[in-house]
Order: sequence, then structure tokens, then C-alpha cells
Amino acid sequence: MDTARGVACLLVAVICLSCAAAAAARSPTARLHRHLKRLNKPAVKSIESPDGDMIDCVHISHQPAFDHPYLKNHTIQMRPNYHPEGLYDESKTSSSSGERPMVQLWHQNGMCPEGTVPIRRTKKDDLLRASSMRRYGRKRHTTANPMSVSPTMLNEGGHQHAIAYVQGDKYYGAKATINVWEPKIEQPNEFSLSQLWILGGSFGEDLNSIEAGWQVSPDLYGDNNTRLFTYWTSDAYQATGCYNMLCSGFIQVNNQIAMGASIFPTSSYFGSQYDISILIWKDPKEGNWWMQFGKDYVLGYWPSFLFSYLADSASMIEWGGEVVNSQPDGVHTSTQMGSGHFPEEGFSKASYFKNIQVVDSTNNLKAPKGLGTFTEQSNCYDVQNGNNGDWGTYFYYGGPGRSSNCQ
Repeated sequence: MDTARGVACLLVAVICLSCAAAAAARSPTARLHRHLKRLNKPAVKSIESPDGDMIDCVHISHQPAFDHPYLKNHTIQMRPNYHPEGLYDESKTSSSSGERPMVQLWHQNGMCPEGTVPIRRTKKDDLLRASSMRRYGRKRHTTANPMSVSPTMLNEGGHQHAIAYVQGDKYYGAKATINVWEPKIEQPNEFSLSQLWILGGSFGEDLNSIEAGWQVSPDLYGDNNTRLFTYWTSDAYQATGCYNMLCSGFIQVNNQIAMGASIFPTSSYFGSQYDISILIWKDPKEGNWWMQFGKDYVLGYWPSFLFSYLADSASMIEWGGEVVNSQPDGVHTSTQMGSGHFPEEGFSKASYFKNIQVVDSTNNLKAPKGLGTFTEQSNCYDVQNGNNGDWGTYFYYGGPGRSSNCQ
């Protein structure tokens, strides 16, 4: 009897320990650590950036892209088969404009070795700031629809835009040189960005989008630094896609530029101006969408199978700015777009996109035809386009948000 009682007590103890272990595994802390482990791949080398970021140099075949089931046995395409012809001649730009080359802040403390890719490490605080771990690194449906000027759009998710766009043709890529600033953000849950959008499908639940540019997002990064970013979705931001390298999808091949890392330096009002060039194009042979940063850095690609409409071509290209207006205290946010100044102030005061081009079906870069502009509230953020010999097709955009004319 005593032996049986002892065995029963032992079984109860084992069961209790198992229950406790299972409960611990389901705890928020355990889930958080598992999520961090999924996001942060083993590093060959780690570099601490002056802004407090940690950049992990991850073996190229261990990056997050390969968490995707379709990519388990994917052979990495190390370079595109074709490069668009007809890049705008940057040497045409006036040397008196005061522009300087751009770098990323982490470069001050080192570089990643060949065979690795630099990935900004996700910290515990990053996940804790998110509305949920599942939503971390994702954004809600935010693409500007210039075909709809319904006033109801103003409060749809609180996103406002000042963009230039083209539609009505098949597009196989786009390029722009984007002036870089550090706009002020009023609320931590708001952001300000300047980017280009490669769009396919409708503005319903089937929207395909590839996006790249710079952004200031305290919620996502924990500071007010201006950062290089990318985004993609194949279902209007519902279940697919993410920022940077925070999910499977984008395959990076470059070891020098990190998605989500701080850009340095940035432009100053009536002072030195800095800009970045971004080119995204579809490889006509493999069908993958490639991204190039500046003249020298081919960063990587989005595999064509990620998309439905973009597996063929894009039907609209957009360039411009976007902010989140959370209407703090029931009034318009004072979060700035671009430089925080209106387009009419011009060079060194207002922010600009210049040398904007599209890639046509012959893989040539050309000036966009029939360029339109769109903004929901021009008294808060505005856009004005133009064309000249130095800058090609360009536009100034942005604004301060809340003012006497923007309530």
C-alpha cells in the first residue's frame, strides 16, 4: 500500500511539474523570447552602432527570408540578369546644390564580412512597444488611392499623403532620388516617411505593393532617427509582408547596407542637403523584383512567387510622403512630412523627389508620362511637381501638419 501511495504521489508531482513547465512555456515572457529567437538569427559578427542599434552579420543563407516554406531549397540569385538602361545622368545635377554622399551610422564602427548580410537586431523593447507580437513589423492598409477623393478617407486609419503618381500602363520598376530629413513626430504611435510604391491589383484586399524609402517611426524603432526601410505585401497588408527583414520574403545579397538602420547625415533647413537614390525593377528573365540603393549597392530581391499581380507587372507607381495623423486631443497632428515645410519654399527648405523615372516593358528607364499629384488635405501637406534639365521630373512636397490653416 505504501509503495502504491508513493508511486501515486510521484506521478502527481511529475504531472504538476509538467503542468508548471507547460504554463511557463505559454507565458508572455516565454513567447517573447521565442519570437526574438525567430527574428534574430545567429551572427557571424555583431557591430554596435553609435545610435545604440546592434547590427548582426548573418550568413547569407541563414537570413529570415528562408523561413518561408517556398524558399527552403531556393538557390540565391546573387545578381540580377538585367539592369535597366537609361539611368538619369546624376552628373547633370548642379554641383552648387550642396549635396553629399549618404552613409549609414553603423558604418562608423565596422562592416560585415563577405558572405554575410547586415540585419538590425530586434530587441525586447521593440516587441513590447508593439500592439501585439503578431503585428510587430507590419502596418495597416495605408496606400494612397488618388482615384478616390472621398472625405471619409481623411480618417481612414489616420494616414495622409502628398504624392505624385502614374497609372494606365504596365510598369516594371521605378527610380527616385529622395531628399532625406528628420521630421518631428508628435506621438510615438505616429510616423513620417518618404518612399516609392510599386503597386499591382486594386485598392481592395488584393493589393500587391513593394515599397522603399526613409522613415521616422518611434513605435517601430524606439527613437526618432531617420532610417532606410522597405515593405511588401500581397494582400493589402492583411496577413503577408513586413518591414525590412522582420519576416520571410525579401532576400538580401549585399553585405554593406542594413534595412532599418539609421541614415547619416540628414538635411538641414537652409543648410546642406542630403539625398538617397532608390531603384526597384523587375528582372525580365527570373521575374524577381530587385532593389538598388545609390549607384553601387544592389541590395537584393523579392521573389516573384510572393505576388499575384506583381508577378507580371505593376499598374501604378507612386512617389511621395505619408504620415499618421492620430488626431491627438481631437485636433490634427503636428507630425511633419518631409522637411516640415510646404513645397513653395523650394530648395534647402522644402523636401523633394528628383530624377523620378519608370521602367518600361523594354527594361528602359524613362521619365513618367501623365504624372498626377494627390493629397488629402493640401493645407496640411502639399505637393508641387516640375521638370528641368538638372533634375528631370521632380516635385517638392510636405508640410508642418497642424497650423492655423490645418486643424
